Amino acid sequence: MALQYQIIPVTPFLQNCTLLWCDESGQGALIDAGGDIPKLLAAVDKAQVKISKLILTHGHLDHVGAVEQLAKHYDVQIEGPHKDEKFWLDMLPQQAMMFNFAPAKAFLPHRWLEQGDTVQVGNLSLEVRHCAGHTPGHVVFIHHLSKLAIVGDVLFNGGIGRTDFPRGDYQTLINAIQTQLFTLPDDYQFIAGHGAMSTIGHEKKHNPFVGKFG
Repeated sequence: MALQYQIIPVTPFLQNCTLLWCDESGQGALIDAGGDIPKLLAAVDKAQVKISKLILTHGHLDHVGAVEQLAKHYDVQIEGPHKDEKFWLDMLPQQAMMFNFAPAKAFLPHRWLEQGDTVQVGNLSLEVRHCAGHTPGHVVFIHHLSKLAIVGDVLFNGGIGRTDFPRGDYQTLINAIQTQLFTLPDDYQFIAGHGAMSTIGHEKKHNPFVGKFG
């Protein structure tokens, strides 16, 4: 069972929505569907993937703005993030006004996720790790067989997530990166919420915020 993926930048913030699927079953998921619904629908159609769920790393608008509409369109459930993100999801109407996005309605996922949970996409199993700091309920997803992680706004190629939002905390974020991401093998690749992919090993050595651990 091989994991396939496509990174689709959406919204004016160029947020990396990940279309991820199991090529054995043809079932897939959109992770952090932040907006640009026609673009996402076209990508799913082109890949000939059957969307079985929508998955969220955290509750910021550029990561969740299209989720409610897509859940209705595909008639699927929403999984993630951690329950500590409820206040961000409740604030979606205000987030939309603040960032001059299209109006967004508050919603709740069908399943909150916890450290150690598993999300199933077709025959693929994604491990859930809770990585607070950028936001309190941020989670990341790891497919160990593919040595791939989807980390949202926790860690970037050469950077880390902002911690100046409500309930963000710098030291909590650093601790999450060191204990939940930098414990992965160096050859694991990751898809960040923005920007280019990288590897755990590269960031251990070169990331100016959390590097020099390799």
